[in-house]
Amino acid sequence: MASSSHSGAPTPVETIRHSAAHVMAEAVTKLYPGTRVGIGPAIDDGFYYDFQFDKPIQPEDLPAIEKEMRRIIQGGAEFRRREVSKAEARLSFASEPFKLELIEGLEDGTISLYEQDGFTDLCRGPHVANSREIRTDAFKLRSIAGAYWRGDEKRPMLTRIYAYCFSTKAELEGHLKMLEEAEKRDNRKLGNELKLFSTHEEAGPGLIYWHPKGGRFRVELENWWRQEHYANGYEILYTPHIGKSWLWETSGHLGFYKGNMYSPMKIDEDNYYAKPMNCPFHIMIYQNETHSYRDLPLRWAELGTVYRYEKSGVLHGLMRVRGFTQDDAHIICTPEQVEDEILEVLRFSLHIWKTLGFKDIKAYLATKPAESVGEKERWDTALESLRKAVDKEGIPYEMDEGGGAFYGPKIDLKIKDAIGREWQMTTIQFDFNLPERFGMEYVDKDGLHKRPYMVHRALLGSIERFFGVFIEHTAGAFPVWLMPDQVMVIPVASAFDDYAKKVVAELRKAGIRVSADLSDARMNAKIRTAQGQKIPYMLVVGQKEADEAAVAVRFRDGRDQVTLALDEFKARVLARIAEKSLDL
Repeated sequence: MASSSHSGAPTPVETIRHSAAHVMAEAVTKLYPGTRVGIGPAIDDGFYYDFQFDKPIQPEDLPAIEKEMRRIIQGGAEFRRREVSKAEARLSFASEPFKLELIEGLEDGTISLYEQDGFTDLCRGPHVANSREIRTDAFKLRSIAGAYWRGDEKRPMLTRIYAYCFSTKAELEGHLKMLEEAEKRDNRKLGNELKLFSTHEEAGPGLIYWHPKGGRFRVELENWWRQEHYANGYEILYTPHIGKSWLWETSGHLGFYKGNMYSPMKIDEDNYYAKPMNCPFHIMIYQNETHSYRDLPLRWAELGTVYRYEKSGVLHGLMRVRGFTQDDAHIICTPEQVEDEILEVLRFSLHIWKTLGFKDIKAYLATKPAESVGEKERWDTALESLRKAVDKEGIPYEMDEGGGAFYGPKIDLKIKDAIGREWQMTTIQFDFNLPERFGMEYVDKDGLHKRPYMVHRALLGSIERFFGVFIEHTAGAFPVWLMPDQVMVIPVASAFDDYAKKVVAELRKAGIRVSADLSDARMNAKIRTAQGQKIPYMLVVGQKEADEAAVAVRFRDGRDQVTLALDEFKARVLARIAEKSLDL
């Protein structure tokens, strides 16, 4: 049984992937008789299928499975749909316990099966008409992994075989090259090589240790973040890391989100929880006084560290962690203000992303799910505000039908990185739930107490995950203004160490992050070391430079070396920093 990874009609490539998954299941059951078959959906870059083998297979067995798949495909097997009763389906899969379980979970009535080349699978389809529509040079089995049946760790552990699959050989080759590049850019690899951050299993998995260089990046990023927020009418809050159980009961987190919260700690007979969100704390500040419509909108932001439980198996460098700092904000406004506020949030978000060098941005507009809170009129107003904002900014977008949270619709902004991967980052989320639960009010111009609108906004998402994406986007070669080490001074010989020190002192006085390599290593080795650390500028200094108060500038990106007066170089770097330039 396999299903598309997206709702709605599958795309042509998803149909190919879905069909190739059936071919792989056929190949496996022919090569390994008695293997029990699980499920095998199409995924973003291919497909997988889960099996229970009598004897575990190894990665070196994959080429034989690939070969058998190609034989089946070249045989021109036709995919035929057949509808049967539930009783007939049970007979067809009498020796397949996982299929029988799936059948029992289906509603009574006809059940669809698909057959090709003597192999039958439980499936709703669709499939290609003939196996030759699957290109034998456009798929590749990639790996095996363990996977619990139906994701339940109390159920049997199955063997999952992953595969890449595309419509053409060129698409597969392009994807494999992208993966090769992604491996070079992996945030865990570069984080270690560039001495930016580390994780320590023995001290607690999923928690990030920011090293001095990573700390410098973070300080520069956060200082800019604060400046931009103040310039855009926000005030910045700081709130506690823990709160009484009452807070989380009122917010609904203990009802809806407890599985992602850490166990309570007992303080003075009360249970306290580490916060998974910042929003209830911002509401407490709002409730501290009575607000008039004249006070609104309130734009409150916080770099708030939160803690969420993630299973060990999904933790991944900076991308999936247990403690992280949200660049969070909440906008509390009147219904009349909401449309303008959403537009301003969207404009602010785009400004931030474009300053950071991301140009390919797409919006996903998530609508009301089947179960939700809040009046229909509020949902309609909120959704229309979101739609108008993306239309006015001319951002390409897709509708994510039913993808909103139960408490409101949202915009997700996804960015593409330098190697074409899409990352979901900014979220602009309406909330009709918390204002109701906490009884938030403002006094309107007619003197009546009314419920305000509340909008959640995480712009970068979290500092940790953004850092991971940014490391991989730039391959660690950050723009000058964010680079922990901006300049390395390299004397051609020890006789010029004093001039190198003078250059360092002059640049450091101007606020440029600079150091000198005065080690005994050869000059070329020092240059290679600086290049390996992605330092934007390497200043080679010798007798000529000392005599002329100049520096020979080597650039990180390999452009031609130039000799500049020290003052001219200093002005160049300071201009790049002030402009938040992406260029050297």
